[in-house]
Amino acid sequence: MSRSEHTEKLLTTLKNIIFFILSGIIYSISVRVFTAPNQIAPGGLTGVSTMLNYIFGSPIGAMIMLLNLPVFIWGIFEIGYKLVSRTIFATLCSSIAIDLIGFVIPPYYGNPLLAAIYGGVLEGISLSLVLGRGGTTGGTDMIAKLLARHFRHLSIGNLMMAIDGVVILVSAIVYQSLESALYAAIAVFVSTRVIDALLYGSDGRAGKLIFIISQRSDEIAKRVLHELNRGVTEIHSRGAYSEQEQMTLLCAVSRTEVYKVTDIVRELDKNAFMIIGDVGQINGEGFYIPKKEDKTLPELLNSHKKRREKQKSKQESADSPKNEQ
Repeated sequence: MSRSEHTEKLLTTLKNIIFFILSGIIYSISVRVFTAPNQIAPGGLTGVSTMLNYIFGSPIGAMIMLLNLPVFIWGIFEIGYKLVSRTIFATLCSSIAIDLIGFVIPPYYGNPLLAAIYGGVLEGISLSLVLGRGGTTGGTDMIAKLLARHFRHLSIGNLMMAIDGVVILVSAIVYQSLESALYAAIAVFVSTRVIDALLYGSDGRAGKLIFIISQRSDEIAKRVLHELNRGVTEIHSRGAYSEQEQMTLLCAVSRTEVYKVTDIVRELDKNAFMIIGDVGQINGEGFYIPKKEDKTLPELLNSHKKRREKQKSKQESADSPKNEQ
């Protein structure tokens, strides 16, 4: 490794550390100031830790780290320590900050709806900082990714939704309040929208189109198919400079899946050439399914008229044998 490459790697690591620490502070404000004091458990292991704090008085941050330990060990065995290390550090930063921020900023006891909204906004900002640097916060995201390796017929998105849904439903029982679960659902929704807006734009129908040129295109395509449950198209191509025949992969993904594709490609081929472009709208299975346009009043009247004529014709057909008798 040259000196310039070593310096660049060191700067990247330093940036990651700064972003993860900042993310942990913002996340701690979301949990300790807004959601936890108002009995809101917004899914994931953070939601579980919030409920344990309510029942037993255990520190939320420490419980988050403790509950994540088996997930980290599982991840190291299934994925590898290099990919899990950033997640461990990000989780450690947020766990420490959650247990210390209460000494600096007082909790907000007020309108639960405001607590859910602002808690969700801050959580979304925090997670965006981590995801933008190629890391995760463990918990639901990593559990879903690990389970998807064994249950290949289930997508990571569906698994995450199922896990968060169970935690939110349990919170209604723990807090003996349906409103707590509803506020938690609002916080999760707001957080997701903020992540989408900060990382990839705010249009729910938009996505990303990715072209991948690599010597290991077959392996990349298989992992995208199995881990992300996304289709991949192989395009025969020829390099104008190298004059070599090769396969170019074409893949359309949602905005929140871009970093996952990037991680797969970087892990398999650091020299791969990637083009990531914005797509205004993606229609089809797994994406946005366009609805039929509303009919005009004349069309509705015409449709109603045809339906009545059809019913009348059926009635006449049914009555004709009786008249013949």
